[in-house]
Amino acid sequence: MSKKKVLIMGAAGRDFHNFNTFFRGNPEYDVVAFTATQIPNIEGRRYPPELAGAGYPKGIPIHPEEELREIIKKEGVELVVFSYSDVSHEYVMQKGSQVLAAGANYMLLAPDFTQIKAKVPVISVCAIRTGCGKSQTSRKLVELLKKRGKRVVAIRHPMPYGDLAAQAVQRFASYEDMDSHSCTIEEREEYEPYIDRGLIVYAGVDYEAIVRRAEKEADILIWDGGNNDMPFIAPDLEITVLDPLRPGHERSYYPGETNLFTADVLVINKYEQASAEQLNTVMQNIRHCNPDAVVIKGASHIMVDDPKGVKGKKVLVIEDGPTLTHGGMSYGAGMVAADQFGAAEIVDPRPFAVGSIKEAYTKFPNLGKLIPALGYYADQLADLEASIKATPCDLVLIGSPIDIRRVIDVDKPSMRVRYDLEEIGEPSLDTILDEFLKK
Repeated sequence: MSKKKVLIMGAAGRDFHNFNTFFRGNPEYDVVAFTATQIPNIEGRRYPPELAGAGYPKGIPIHPEEELREIIKKEGVELVVFSYSDVSHEYVMQKGSQVLAAGANYMLLAPDFTQIKAKVPVISVCAIRTGCGKSQTSRKLVELLKKRGKRVVAIRHPMPYGDLAAQAVQRFASYEDMDSHSCTIEEREEYEPYIDRGLIVYAGVDYEAIVRRAEKEADILIWDGGNNDMPFIAPDLEITVLDPLRPGHERSYYPGETNLFTADVLVINKYEQASAEQLNTVMQNIRHCNPDAVVIKGASHIMVDDPKGVKGKKVLVIEDGPTLTHGGMSYGAGMVAADQFGAAEIVDPRPFAVGSIKEAYTKFPNLGKLIPALGYYADQLADLEASIKATPCDLVLIGSPIDIRRVIDVDKPSMRVRYDLEEIGEPSLDTILDEFLKK
């Protein structure tokens, strides 16, 4: 029998993982192409032969998703596999309709077919949307485990925006490691908080190889998911973070709803910011989808370097890029801090934005007066720096999880906004971990 021709739709993350774990070396399939979206400048590359394996001596081309139907017809594609995250259910099936109309079958892969089994216990932290608070939940878990004397290593969802072969397995334990890998702002936002705590974090492209390396250094692995994707590693304890400020999204976004169904523990973050109606919607959906899960109420504790230094100031607020773009949020920790500590005015950067930052306001109108910390490539970093410099203000509030002053020049008084998870009452992550470690 001839092999089925396959195209994988992705965004330089789940797509490569699905290929590595399900299609690589599979005698039934021939993957003829990837398509790419969401992230700028990731198409036009090839998945390298060093990673693709036998049968792919030239690697696999990566095309813009806009060419999807054309590729299906040109290559005689029989099966299209949707392999990226944080999109509405409607969006998933709109893409499916395009695929079916072009003459191919449409497929979603279940996590059981792609999850890697580790030799040490694994705790996964995923979410129903980007920007729910996965990272602060992961940080809290790490701190609690360290207090218990455990060696903890984090494995992060992939962000391979550069040389894929060189990024197959990445280990980060210092700022110099991030520099040597030419990490983008988006990558630094995920790795730097672990490094600040003296921890090791792995990421890359080939997660079988990554897990085998990481488990040698760990008593427990933390899977820190990206967007609202499912875990790449089979978890022994599965935690999903929900956002009541986006009630109903836990039922309407892919694959976040899968994480709602499979979780052992559900963390409702931003609990005190939500209305009774919003919380009721979330709780009803939990009771319908996963009534046996343990539910934890959480709050994001906002801190700045000098609270009195914010009061009465005209501030420019910089927020985490993916939370505003993929996540669709209209504010983040920076805006909460500006309000909480008495800023007089939020300065509008839109008249002063340049290049790709200016384009982002057209593509993502929900940004409003916020400036997204986008830095996927050098020109975008330059645009971000120029946009900040051109915007008149008294103070820059940096709501990104990293200190962007490490990678760009901020020529104005500036202050970082930090945020940590605080549980409200019981159960808590502390008690959950006690029970987990007993097992």
